[in-house]
Amino acid sequence: MKTALITGISGQDGAYLSKLLLEKGYRVIGGDRRTASGSLWRLDELGVLNDIDLIDFELAELTNIQRVIEKNHIDELYNLAAQSFVKASFEMPLMTSDITGIGVVRILESIRKINPSIKFYQASSSEMFGKVVEIPQTENTPFYPRSPYAVSKLFAHCMTINYREAYNLHAVSGILFNHESPLRGEEFVTRKITIGFAKIKNGDFDCLELGNLDASRDWGFAGDYVKGMWMMLNNDIPQDYVLSTGMTHTIKEYIEEVSQYYDFNILWNGTDEEMVGIDTKSNKEIIKINPKYYRPTEVDILKGNPSKAQNELGWKNEVNFKELAKMMAESDLKKYYKK
Repeated sequence: MKTALITGISGQDGAYLSKLLLEKGYRVIGGDRRTASGSLWRLDELGVLNDIDLIDFELAELTNIQRVIEKNHIDELYNLAAQSFVKASFEMPLMTSDITGIGVVRILESIRKINPSIKFYQASSSEMFGKVVEIPQTENTPFYPRSPYAVSKLFAHCMTINYREAYNLHAVSGILFNHESPLRGEEFVTRKITIGFAKIKNGDFDCLELGNLDASRDWGFAGDYVKGMWMMLNNDIPQDYVLSTGMTHTIKEYIEEVSQYYDFNILWNGTDEEMVGIDTKSNKEIIKINPKYYRPTEVDILKGNPSKAQNELGWKNEVNFKELAKMMAESDLKKYYKK
């Protein structure tokens, strides 16, 4: 039986990855911050909470990381922990840099000193491409990060490569494009929209406030992407891979796609900050723009090329955009809408 340590176990990806590894016969250790208590609902929802050994894990504390690695016979370590909310990184650049960036070096250095046979997966991000220099983005596309979060992820990404090349660690980075699910955090725009629509339909509030609706993203299903994590970490040769769908949609398109499941019909009026979305069936304004949700530096479009992962690993995304939107809309309707 292999043992895997997953940091950030309470997040969306941690939950799906836990379920996948348990199905493959792994012993799963879940690392989570002590301050994150009460956030294990995703594991409970997937029915795996009682099958995981939970431990306190803090990326800011080197001695904690070292003790965890020394005490447990770990075969694979998946680092999914981070300060992962892009907008918050502008408000907390130092904390984001320490946790999302330097925290990864603490893990890598601990592995190198204590047990260099541990296979290490780093959750890199498409946000590292930022102000893109080519479309679509591949493993060889130059990076142009546009937020403290993206800069921190890029630092961690480069350090993972450095430890692989300098110390011969089996260390890989997955450059994952946006991947969503009903387990996504409520602060992320996809869930904010589906929950907001359910509450509007339920009469809990009148209007959903959003930022840049023209931002275009490559959206896939998180359950598909964690399979790619496992595939790339268990490939014979440690390499970095892009995981994406190769398709893009704007936030506005996402709104239009999910709205049908709430029996809304969106008509857009105005432009830029004056744009509003009106439900033609009720003639009510249910979406408006609030500039406070704009990023100081916007990332306009992210579109990945997953050819390398498809050809070398046999990975593919199985849930398309329409299926993902339906999945998320129906889940939040069930959770938040009381008929």
